[in-house]
Amino acid sequence: MNNKESQSNDTPIDNETAKEENKAQENETNGESQENVVEADKPEETSDSDRAAAETAVAAAAPYSAAAGASPRLEAAAPAKKGATGWIVLSAVLAIALIVVLIKPPFGGGGNETVATVNGANITQQELYDLLVKVNGEPALDNLILEKLVKQEADAASVKFTEQDITDEINVIKIDFPSEDDFNNVLLQNNLTLDDLREDMRLSAMIRKVLEPKTTVTDEDVKAYFDANLAKFGEHGEQVRASHILVETKEEADAILAELKGGADFAETAKAKSGDGSAANGGDLGFFTKEDMVEPFSKAAFALEAGAISDVVQSEFGYHIIKKTDYREAAKANFDEKKDLIRTKLVIDEVRTLSSAWITEIRAKAKITNNLKPEATTPAGGAANAGAEGGAAKE
Repeated sequence: MNNKESQSNDTPIDNETAKEENKAQENETNGESQENVVEADKPEETSDSDRAAAETAVAAAAPYSAAAGASPRLEAAAPAKKGATGWIVLSAVLAIALIVVLIKPPFGGGGNETVATVNGANITQQELYDLLVKVNGEPALDNLILEKLVKQEADAASVKFTEQDITDEINVIKIDFPSEDDFNNVLLQNNLTLDDLREDMRLSAMIRKVLEPKTTVTDEDVKAYFDANLAKFGEHGEQVRASHILVETKEEADAILAELKGGADFAETAKAKSGDGSAANGGDLGFFTKEDMVEPFSKAAFALEAGAISDVVQSEFGYHIIKKTDYREAAKANFDEKKDLIRTKLVIDEVRTLSSAWITEIRAKAKITNNLKPEATTPAGGAANAGAEGGAAKE
């Protein structure tokens, strides 16, 4: 498995209520998954804030589960890839919630159209609408109110907003995913398309554009982040990708090796006989450097030709049969290619801090009429916290 963590630390800016929900999610679950690879002791590649944001991530929809076992990396039970992030989970919820305002105009006439029947009994559009309003109506409508407020502020400030601004937000999220496939898998696990995500990120991008003049990101900040996160931007030593089968005794390993030499499929054999957590993936350990693995395993894996299978290799974890599947030469990260992306990421971080007070301020000066929640209705210049309750912005 990969010595990587896919952490999406760039939660789109939200109001105080949404932040409280994220903290609750973080307390419930850290979204941490362990595959059976024992990884090397080395400095963390992510900051505490990055890690915390990623661990807020999985909530109830955690796509990875913990696995037990051992394998050839050097430190037991190290975190593997992190799963979906809080912004994706909430985005999925909001995507459903917004259906409420699309089914029919709020408080419009009629609503008796049949949307389903059960043994001849009708379920009307009105019944469906009433249920959806009860379950998700308030946060969905509050989100639309906030979108309208932000758009008005952007127009008043003559802020130019384009589709590229949304693309930039998504590219920042991708920083913490090992690959495009990992990112797409998280979308799939949360029943989102890229178009869904783009729509959910629109509000976040607009808030960033409005508040960006108030941020203080410097060239030195950008370079410091790059230097501290080289692996995120493609820098790595010489790497091998390999699969393995791990068993407890040499006799077992010798028997399995004989089967493989006789034509047995390596991945299927790993699934059936390996005692390592990577067995579910056909023994695949992903890419790793020499330093990631215990010496006997690493030495054998790097000595193989691509596609070749090793003899039985003994390590402190048992007896391995290794198949080398790919190789990467060492690579250096390019600062000039990444500096604009990093600047956007750091601006987003600052905006996230600024946005709560700003959202409270623009709500307080606005005249808002909310027929789903009359007590949230406020005149222009009303109380600063009016209408904020239940105000979950799109994350």
